[in-house]
Amino acid sequence: MFEVKRLMGATAFRVELDNVCVILFKARRGLLACSYFSVETADRLGDALALVSGVSSFDDVLDAGIIKVSIKARELGLKEGMSGRQALKILS
Repeated sequence: MFEVKRLMGATAFRVELDNVCVILFKARRGLLACSYFSVETADRLGDALALVSGVSSFDDVLDAGIIKVSIKARELGLKEGMSGRQALKILS
């Protein structure tokens, strides 16, 4: 299943794979995503990325605590422990 929604000024994508749901919010200033994605790759490319873990829905991502951020995301004010919702407000 593939789902796309507009939430909090971002485009949210959810893809069900065999073993996991992959979720990504694409906002104006960067990305909020599940831990399927790599902060190391975001750093190499200069992208703002904040990761959450243990999520299976858009609401889960917004309610979860950030576990890791890229260098660019940290420069924008994102940090570990803030909620996905707080992070998305900064990224949007």
